[in-house]
Amino acid sequence: MRSGLVQLGAWTAATGAAVALSWLGVHAVLVDTVFEQPVAVQLPSVASTRPAETTPPAASPYDPPPSAAAPSPSPTPDPGPTPGATTASRPTAAARKSSGPPSTVHSYPVLGGRVALDQRPTEARLVSAVPEPGWSMQVWHGEQWLRVDFSKDDRVSSVSVSWNGTEPVVQTYVIGN
Repeated sequence: MRSGLVQLGAWTAATGAAVALSWLGVHAVLVDTVFEQPVAVQLPSVASTRPAETTPPAASPYDPPPSAAAPSPSPTPDPGPTPGATTASRPTAAARKSSGPPSTVHSYPVLGGRVALDQRPTEARLVSAVPEPGWSMQVWHGEQWLRVDFSKDDRVSSVSVSWNGTEPVVQTYVIGN
């Protein structure tokens, strides 16, 4: 019995020393690490009524240099669809990116969520799709099309974009009550 207690004590001491040594090593590495909060890109809101800013905001020490900055949103947001309506649109220009072919980022608010697309002259890419609370989301894509659906109960709200060597065409529609 005494031999078992001695072994248990030795095992406990060795395990405690190993845990302490590991914690000190990890702590020493993490002390010098700076964690920065992610910065979200502001997309235009349909309900937004404030006028466009005439002066740029003060630069934050965490902002990237101007050449690598993210595109700014359009000062005149797209009004969005009417529930049950089908629309096809080629929106007005928003922001130009500095590298590669010209592109424009547009936000499409629909019932159940919001979709942001990076539209180029002959293709489109999904930037983000954010469902509203209580809604689920599905994304499908092919070589020359993509579709985002937001669903809740018997309602489905879709943003569909297609291109075939031409300018992307975006359609939004709602199915259900």
